[in-house]
Amino acid sequence: MVQANGVELCAETFGSPKDPAILLISGAPLSCSMHWWDNDFCERLAESSRFVIRYDLRDFGRSVNYEPGDPRYSLRDLAADAVGLLDHFGLAKAHFVGFAIGGWISQLATLDYPDRVASLTLISTRPTAHGANDPDLPEHSNKFMAKLRGMADPDWSNRSEVIDYIVNFGHALSNSQFFDKTTKHSLADRIFDRTVNIASSMKNPPLIKKGDRWRERLGEVTAPTLVVHGTEDPFFPYGNALALEKEIPGAKLITLEQIGHELPKTVWDIVIPAILQHTD
Repeated sequence: MVQANGVELCAETFGSPKDPAILLISGAPLSCSMHWWDNDFCERLAESSRFVIRYDLRDFGRSVNYEPGDPRYSLRDLAADAVGLLDHFGLAKAHFVGFAIGGWISQLATLDYPDRVASLTLISTRPTAHGANDPDLPEHSNKFMAKLRGMADPDWSNRSEVIDYIVNFGHALSNSQFFDKTTKHSLADRIFDRTVNIASSMKNPPLIKKGDRWRERLGEVTAPTLVVHGTEDPFFPYGNALALEKEIPGAKLITLEQIGHELPKTVWDIVIPAILQHTD
């Protein structure tokens, strides 16, 4: 447990702090736990001389939590948390790798703290929070929303029901042939067993205060940016990646064919070398 930006967060590191730092920020729906970043994924980065940090966002894992339905923080607070972690570890800057909402946090961090972000890797994310001002950006797919409406909330105190819910939600997000139910079940086990308040972790993320828009500021981004996105993503469809590539100066796009809103092991041999090259 560490203190960052005035709150208590649970963080774990891999590799030597003498090496270039990579901060992994998960924002996958229902999975803003540091364990969304698989141990083997982290170790492969560390083995290539990177200092890897993963952590639980607020309301997830062992980090500070709030009452269900009442998250008293904003996206910009989460960006400040990320920078606070760099302070804790004595790092002047780090390479930010953000998935989904973690990508929002990473974008805000480089806009608000440009001297602390060495580079950006934005995975399965979009250039703004949801809203009516961006009709050019594809929203959640109709197929995904239909599946979501068909999923009743579990009894949050019932381990089996919650784990099944997380697995089924993950299957809907995958939207591809590469969904690994065994791996997702193992992740759901860990999420439930180490989360202080499971109801908060499921209910609070959609209620986080989004704050001021930042899409119009993306032209100010100076950090080298890599965009990684699956063509079958039903949560943040692929058009969001095209917008990021277009609007962030110099951004490069890696397309993951037939991949949904996930980062399965089948694409690690594409994604890990790309991150290493980008952070070299």
